[in-house]
Amino acid sequence: CDALYHVAADYRLWVPDPDRMYANNVDGTRNIMEAALAAGVGRIVYTSSVAVLGLHPDGTPADEDLPVSVDDMIGHYKRSKFLAEEEVRRMVSEQGLPAVIVNPSTPIGPRDIKPTPTGRLIADAAAGRVPAYVDTGLNLVHVDDVAAGHLLAFERGRVGERYILGAENMTLREILTEIAGLVGRRPPRIRLPHNLLLPVAVVAEGWARLTGLGPPMVTVDGVRLSKKKMFFTYAKAKRELGFAPRPVSEAFREAITWFRQFGYCP
Repeated sequence: CDALYHVAADYRLWVPDPDRMYANNVDGTRNIMEAALAAGVGRIVYTSSVAVLGLHPDGTPADEDLPVSVDDMIGHYKRSKFLAEEEVRRMVSEQGLPAVIVNPSTPIGPRDIKPTPTGRLIADAAAGRVPAYVDTGLNLVHVDDVAAGHLLAFERGRVGERYILGAENMTLREILTEIAGLVGRRPPRIRLPHNLLLPVAVVAEGWARLTGLGPPMVTVDGVRLSKKKMFFTYAKAKRELGFAPRPVSEAFREAITWFRQFGYCP
């Protein structure tokens, strides 16, 4: 085996059993990397996430080198991905693991079968099920560009380095406005304060645990995360890998088309 792309992860913003997420994301990563070392795999691309990176308080785009610690991680998903990447970096340093790290931002596009929390937001917004918004923001990127970025990282990336695979920084209001325009709906105009959503999230999580009917519509970690704008720059990936993502509007269009085709939204 010449190459390993480790792209698997448990991506959920709410989990009834956090231990399972750590087993998947941290222990699973360590197991795969140890197996790759034992097998003599020549080159590895490990899929981390921008969730593990630091953020500027003023919302200006962050890069790969902003200092951050595990104590800054909000929620089990971010914490587990942070610890998993730390394992990879430790093995690169101590055991000569030939790994390049990529940090995708928020991939969107077709074939989001689960769907991921991001895909669910798009499907719900397209169906008119998102009546309001909070003041937050994300960096978005077409999922196919993330795939292309993995190949570029394998070909051109430096071992032990991390590369943000992202594209456009957008506020949630801008995201919902874009989706509304594509489906012919009015975008939501009600802006909710974060503190108003927190008790709603607590009740929603309690109901989800009680009924077992699936993830709540609003989560405590989601509300806490929304207080920060997750804006990033992909300048390093552009400079070193030749990463050149397409306009995110194409990703929205393809995602909605796919969600409609398979019944996620009318």
